[in-house]
Amino acid sequence: QVQLAESGGDLVQPGGSLRLSCAVSGTIFRLYTMGWYRQAPGKQRDLVATITSGGSTNYADSVKGRFTISRDNAKYTVYLQMNSLKPEDTALYYCNKHPTSFGSWGQGTQVTVSS
Repeated sequence: QVQLAESGGDLVQPGGSLRLSCAVSGTIFRLYTMGWYRQAPGKQRDLVATITSGGSTNYADSVKGRFTISRDNAKYTVYLQMNSLKPEDTALYYCNKHPTSFGSWGQGTQVTVSS
């Protein structure tokens, strides 16, 4: 069974930075395109960024130029570096396979941007 463990979320002031990590187990991680998603209270879960098995990346317009997705296949981990954070980035952040999920989701990690 695939397990996903997100970490690194925190309370941060506008303009600050955070680095999220997602450890994946129970699958051949290196084969898959991975994505970071986020869900704000009362809203649907949205795709933030993706990274292919070969390292090609794509970003939602709202985070382009501020967020960077990366992966370490040897560590079965995908990262999201978030800079110049804004209050509208506040959400619960998840990682999963893209475009179809592994079928289960982790607990997510909470990012709150507030002064």
